[in-house]
Amino acid sequence: MNQPFALACLILASCRLLAQEPSPILLWPKGAPGAFGSEAKDIPTLTPYLPEPATATGAAMVICPGGGYGGLASHEGKDYALWLNGHGVTGFVLRYRLGSAGYRHPRMLEDVARAVRVVRSKAREWRIDPARIGVMGSSAGGHLASTLLTHFDSGRPDSDDPIERESSRPDLGILCYPVITMGQFTHEGSKRNLLGENPSSELVQHLSNELQVTRQTPPVFIWHTLEDTAVPVENSLAFAAAMRQAGVPFDLHIYERGRHGIGLANGHPWTRDCLFWLSQRGFVK
Repeated sequence: MNQPFALACLILASCRLLAQEPSPILLWPKGAPGAFGSEAKDIPTLTPYLPEPATATGAAMVICPGGGYGGLASHEGKDYALWLNGHGVTGFVLRYRLGSAGYRHPRMLEDVARAVRVVRSKAREWRIDPARIGVMGSSAGGHLASTLLTHFDSGRPDSDDPIERESSRPDLGILCYPVITMGQFTHEGSKRNLLGENPSSELVQHLSNELQVTRQTPPVFIWHTLEDTAVPVENSLAFAAAMRQAGVPFDLHIYERGRHGIGLANGHPWTRDCLFWLSQRGFVK
């Protein structure tokens, strides 16, 4: 193969990949509440990844990448969405506002709640069952997902915005090596980015999500590893214990091996265990 032809093939392949990349959706077309400006860091978005129509199950997942509330890890966003697509689930990757850009709670919660409302409001357009919309997060994204799982609302029926009339309650959650608490076993960087330098004790308690579980909390799949030195396994254990006390179904997996932030991990058994759980919940076939 001559060099010009090889270069042309490479350019063509790149163009095809770009053409296939989905476009992000603005969560608030007129501007997010409390936004500091109009740069990318101020504009939360949702990027849809759709499965093949022949394999689509009608279920959807809003995905919150990790990154300590200071960044967003692509392998915990797009990679998860493509994995879910392979099993018929529509994935929506959330770009939420970050502490590194000066944002603090409740902006991140507003973004993920709005994301679920957007998906639910456009369920017919995306051929999604509005009663099968989950939320998934890793590390600090797991904290954000668990915050929505414990701080959702039923929507505002009198709102002029039809999206705001929708419930933000997910139908289930997937928490991957999540930050849960703002207390003893927290990840200090995530806590600082979310709450600032000197948060009140009331705010620390309010965002320690193991303390906020109720009977209305949706079912959750939780996994962690004993070798995680960034986010202690006690986070997942505390959330599972709270779920147990509230009488809410959950599936907890603590694996001996594996570092923090491993994502799909090239065949780590969590993906198999999670798919089994999702099949029991009617999200995959």
